[in-house]
Amino acid sequence: MTPDIKPLFSYRKHWAQRFGIAPFLPMSRAEMEQLGWDSCDVIIVTGDAYIDHPSFGMALVGRLLEAQGFRVGIISQPDWHSAEDFRRLGKPNLFFGVTAGNMDSMVNRYTADRKLRSDDAYTPNAAPNKRPDRAAIVYAQRCREAYPDAPLVIGSIEASLRRIAHYDYWSDKVRRSILPDSKADLLLFGNAERALVELAHRMARGEKIETIRDLRGSAFMVPRGWLPETWVEADSTTVDTPGAVQPHADPYAVRQSSPPRADAQVAAAAPAARTHRIRFHTREEHLAARQDARAHTVIRLPSYEQVKSDPVLYAHASRTFHLESNPGNARALLQAHGEGAGGRDLWLNPPPLPLSTAEMDYVYGLPYARSPHPAYGSAKIPAWEMIRFSVNIMRGCFGGCTFCSITEHEGRIIQSRSEKSILDEIEAIRDKTPGFTGVISDLGGPTANMYRLACKDPKIEAACRRPSCVYPGICENLGTDHGPLVDVYRKARALPGIKKVLIGSGVRFDLAVRSPEYVRELATHHVGGYLKIAPEHTEEGPLSKMMKPGIASYDKFKALFDQYSREAGKEQYLIPYFIAAHPGTSDEDMLQLALWLKRNDFRLDQVQTFLPTPLATATAMFHTGKNPLRKLSASSEQVSVVRGGRQRRLHKAFLRYHDPDNWPLLREALKRMGRADLVGNGRRHLVPAFQPTGTRKPLRDGRPSDRSARN
Repeated sequence: MTPDIKPLFSYRKHWAQRFGIAPFLPMSRAEMEQLGWDSCDVIIVTGDAYIDHPSFGMALVGRLLEAQGFRVGIISQPDWHSAEDFRRLGKPNLFFGVTAGNMDSMVNRYTADRKLRSDDAYTPNAAPNKRPDRAAIVYAQRCREAYPDAPLVIGSIEASLRRIAHYDYWSDKVRRSILPDSKADLLLFGNAERALVELAHRMARGEKIETIRDLRGSAFMVPRGWLPETWVEADSTTVDTPGAVQPHADPYAVRQSSPPRADAQVAAAAPAARTHRIRFHTREEHLAARQDARAHTVIRLPSYEQVKSDPVLYAHASRTFHLESNPGNARALLQAHGEGAGGRDLWLNPPPLPLSTAEMDYVYGLPYARSPHPAYGSAKIPAWEMIRFSVNIMRGCFGGCTFCSITEHEGRIIQSRSEKSILDEIEAIRDKTPGFTGVISDLGGPTANMYRLACKDPKIEAACRRPSCVYPGICENLGTDHGPLVDVYRKARALPGIKKVLIGSGVRFDLAVRSPEYVRELATHHVGGYLKIAPEHTEEGPLSKMMKPGIASYDKFKALFDQYSREAGKEQYLIPYFIAAHPGTSDEDMLQLALWLKRNDFRLDQVQTFLPTPLATATAMFHTGKNPLRKLSASSEQVSVVRGGRQRRLHKAFLRYHDPDNWPLLREALKRMGRADLVGNGRRHLVPAFQPTGTRKPLRDGRPSDRSARN
């Protein structure tokens, strides 16, 4: 940790610490009265059921603020049709903290085919329709109606991924930042513990939220032309210059330059001095000056109106955004919203600095009840049932997969807990979680095997601008030692009362093959018959747009996994995950993937169709047809995009080539592609020539003929 970072646990506690620790953060006035509270300092509004466990955002930030001495209340899944339910705990002394929940509400409510889901894993008994579309916006607006003068902060993944102008798949248009729509005072993006704790303490000391403008990981709206003293503005072409696009007078200009002042004109006309003193700076002074200049430079992105109308500028803004995402060197960003005198600017400070191991231990070691709030009674909450016996050992991901939003939210730098903290939580599960049978379901995080992996040199890490540490190959500066993770596995399964420790998070196989000892440990002790793994595709075209390794890495991992499984006397299998209809994927690519699946005797049950989520690089490809991984211009690489519902269904059908309901669509496609030789009843054929009774039969227009298939 650098000296200028104030650790989370170093703040002087707020006076309300005298009330002690709540068994659960209160969700009603009655609970507040039992705790002796007359009001809440912070009220968290969430779209999820309240589960007091660090895997759920409202509990993690709530307990963190409680540990700082603040009184925190929870309004969970409120009735958003009026403001009444948002008054249930009264007005907060400091601010409302609004979150849609652990998932983006649109991803939570809709499938990749834009169909409404029939259940919600974060709701008691999986009941649907307990949160609105774009929940963060709706909740924020209701908070404003309930208490117009209460400060309002939005955060978590929905706000994080929508912090700048972004393509919205569900409306099929570019939407402006979530900030002006929500009318929030402040947006905290990423893992916001640092910003949240500092914000609460500063507001408790009397600072107004509209004056707090220096928090890393925060965003806010400012008047056009607002710029702090000593700061300079540079347009995004200084980061990456797009080639010729459609003619604009100046696509980045948002204000006219002021005419030179009279005294400046006089100075310019005066004769230059004949001599001046030269001072040579040391290398350290030069580097310090450059770092200071970067720290006081804000990069202006193309405006919302420009990215909305120009796909190349949208792709350019996406590329610039990702180049300015390393907390070690990222600069502040600025984006205009609205034209003319009424327009304002969106200001984003650099991303939050990662938590140290000691801070991670502090956050995960808070006094969570480790169960749903008693108000839910015996109701089953699927998300809780899934993670109740698992342990999150790290955060972040340096894979940089273009279709994934983890990096945009949690960052590329891995933040790991200590071995002791992890083992303590396993013992807490053993001793306190009802229904525990001795099996830990997962030790992982965004990936299973990035624990304690980092750049070998912190200075290189702070200066790096690569979007991925493992693509197109594993960086030579990346440490890939899996030894600390193996030690955690061994000590975890040796704890009294622990029968088995399974790994449920996805394994990054290109990293795992660097450590055969890790693969041996995994296959011998930590697989319950099946192991999830995600090659995503077999063909170079889509893999290059995903920034995923070639299938040869998967083959190497499979060989090691099979070898060590045999040596352990176990029959175990890999369950591969693949994505259909990803940008850059052709019908031929999906055909080759289907043939690979058939050769390897895979019959996939659950398959994934690409879902464009806000801010992801692949989403920029989907919207613009351009590749932001490279230099951009109107004539630069065009990315093939699967948009039509029929073609998306075809790509999904290739993944389930064995399903008779998909055979009519596949037969038609194979004939169109000149591959009718793959239709037949032999082993070399992909789909049979016959159609079983009771399955889909094609009409002339290719639609299914039976009613059940249409429905």
